[in-house]
Amino acid sequence: MTDKATTAKRNKRRGRKYEKQVASMLDGIKQGLYGGEDVSAGPWSIEAKTRKKFVGDKWMEQAVKNCPEGKVPIVIEHTNGQRHSNDLVMMRLGDFKDWYGNPNKEILHGGRL
Repeated sequence: MTDKATTAKRNKRRGRKYEKQVASMLDGIKQGLYGGEDVSAGPWSIEAKTRKKFVGDKWMEQAVKNCPEGKVPIVIEHTNGQRHSNDLVMMRLGDFKDWYGNPNKEILHGGRL
């Protein structure tokens, strides 16, 4: 097996393992279908990604550092030339779970699901 094939196999295995972990953390179901959602958890369709390096980590560190007590740090990423409605919102999973709880139970926030 070539180095590329070995790396691809390892990455795929790591991805499947992470999908299982995300499903477990959010009381969801690992779907893992090619071309479909990785995890289904309540109202969310989750695409689970695991990386060795991600520039968003630095952004989140800055958000956490600058976050006043009692607030939740989030990062909003905008790609130049794209619509702002497509901007990405990133928050820590622990904060997400604290905020939303178990996604398989009814979630009421501001009167909406």
